Amino acid sequence: MNAAYPRTLDMAIPSPPLLHAAVAPPPPPMISAADALSQDELKRIAAHRAVEQVESGMVLGLGTGSTAAHALDRIGDLLRGGALRDVVGIPTSEWAAARAAAAGIPLTNLNVHPVVDLSIDGADEVDPFLNLVKGRGGSLLREKMVEGASRRFVVIVDDSKLNLFDGTPGFNLKLRTASINAKASAFTEKESEIEPFVTDNKNYIVDLFFENGIIGDLNSISDEILRITGVVEHGMFLGLATSVIVARKDGVVMMDNKGISNGI
Repeated sequence: MNAAYPRTLDMAIPSPPLLHAAVAPPPPPMISAADALSQDELKRIAAHRAVEQVESGMVLGLGTGSTAAHALDRIGDLLRGGALRDVVGIPTSEWAAARAAAAGIPLTNLNVHPVVDLSIDGADEVDPFLNLVKGRGGSLLREKMVEGASRRFVVIVDDSKLNLFDGTPGFNLKLRTASINAKASAFTEKESEIEPFVTDNKNYIVDLFFENGIIGDLNSISDEILRITGVVEHGMFLGLATSVIVARKDGVVMMDNKGISNGI
């Protein structure tokens, strides 16, 4: 494994318990004609569908990123229009806090509300078992804290984030490290002059590179990574998502944690 730290990258996650699945699940059914819509418009439609699950009085986990932005704006619209009342949100980043405040969403935190009714967020990659890779925006620790405390976690993605990986070489995974010493040990290997990404919590983001792909039980790999000194968290979100709403060129579909895809 080599450590590097480009500021952005696309990430992927394999299917548990082994990458080499005997039979891949069927693709989600196509449910509507939407060829004229742009990808961003499809993301907006998917985000609005996710927001339909929000009810008055809920504590919400507020995601980070361009897709989550549509959900935050929609929640704000519903609050201003009176369709939603007494909703509070816990942001997963400083960006989400600013966007939610601009939308008129009252903010709170996990100290006040340790249980979250519903979180809505995007992901960098989704596997057929709804395991996720997140962290491209550098907010993976706060995201995992909020979404891990959620009764339900709805993920919004476009279809480019759906992958069936089979030992793909060059797998990259975000790690969050906690100290200057961690920075020194992690970033001197390639002697790069680029400064690492610094998170909202003033930690460093490391890209962990698997030269031969990542193969094996994901929970075991997760545990091994977390035992590395200086690592606070990683970007594998295993078993947290309850459903995934997918924006496709030909419409929007929902994947649930029962392995069944339902058109919406």
